[in-house]
Amino acid sequence: MIYLDYQATTPLAPEALAAMLPWLESHHANPHSAHAPGRAAKAAVDVAREDVAGLMPPGGAVSFTSGATEALNWAIKGSKGGIVTLATEHAAVLDTVEAEARKGRAVTMLPVGAEGLVDLAAARAAIGPGTGIVAAMLVNNEIGVIQPIAELAALANRAGALFLCDAVQGFGRVLIPDECDLVAVSAHKIHGPKGVGALWIRDGVSIEPLLHGGGQEPGGRSGTLSPALCAGFGAAAKLAKQRFGADHAHGEQLFRAALAHIGSDWTLNGSQEDRYHGNLNLRRAALDVARLVSALRDIAFSAGSACASGSGRPSHVLRAIGLSDAEARSSIRLGFGRYTDEDELMTAIERIDAAARAQGRMA
Repeated sequence: MIYLDYQATTPLAPEALAAMLPWLESHHANPHSAHAPGRAAKAAVDVAREDVAGLMPPGGAVSFTSGATEALNWAIKGSKGGIVTLATEHAAVLDTVEAEARKGRAVTMLPVGAEGLVDLAAARAAIGPGTGIVAAMLVNNEIGVIQPIAELAALANRAGALFLCDAVQGFGRVLIPDECDLVAVSAHKIHGPKGVGALWIRDGVSIEPLLHGGGQEPGGRSGTLSPALCAGFGAAAKLAKQRFGADHAHGEQLFRAALAHIGSDWTLNGSQEDRYHGNLNLRRAALDVARLVSALRDIAFSAGSACASGSGRPSHVLRAIGLSDAEARSSIRLGFGRYTDEDELMTAIERIDAAARAQGRMA
């Protein structure tokens, strides 16, 4: 199997698995218990917390969550005032914002241009008195576009609003601007385990808790933590920091090779320059993506976000950059990174292109 779906999830790093195993096999204490085994579990969680914080801006604290969806819900629902966000955000943001709008909160949806980048003039006009929080994704999960987060955060800060960065796809790969107030991340996007994420909260920022109970986490999040999941997340974050340069160079090489290898019948969706280079979102006229995926079962790639897979609706991200329904439905997403072999990637691209051309001949 050639795995090219890194935006959906990444392979578990061996180092993350090794960090988890003791807490799955023999160390079973509750990290919130006061006895010695509990204190040992808490110490492991705290080490992991520091490792995750090592990829965050200075001056804040990491609160573990069940994943980025919880972290984003917490940040948005725990804030007050009007909400400003982008039309290309993940469903975890857009659906949460819609739920808050039904409760009466004012919502402004910022458009993006043909390359997927936010219209900063529209942002300046929208972010002002009454704005309580601005939410934007660092790296888009479908088209890989990198938004001008520092500029958006500065606009929010000047208006006295909080800035929430959905850094799920960029964490450990793209530097997170210091101007952010809240940052949501997920372990399984950086070669860690599924089922754990975090919300980084800047010192001095206070939001209402989403989950009530014991208030175990620094930001007031309640619930018993899994030392195994936290340890795996911490190990993955530590490794990402150590390998930042090497992973970036490998991704750049894969991206350059892939772009040089794809046929002229394919069009790149989203900006080529302002983009994380572990993502290729491509379209080909009249392509039947479902048939393509079925014909290439030993290559794992997608038609877009795994969260919207099977919905039958065209991608809201591709529609937001101006694509027609037909163009959006004829697009595929290839995601690659640390453990992707260049020869395998080239083989996959050749086979995808050949299968797409075969469809054209049969049409």
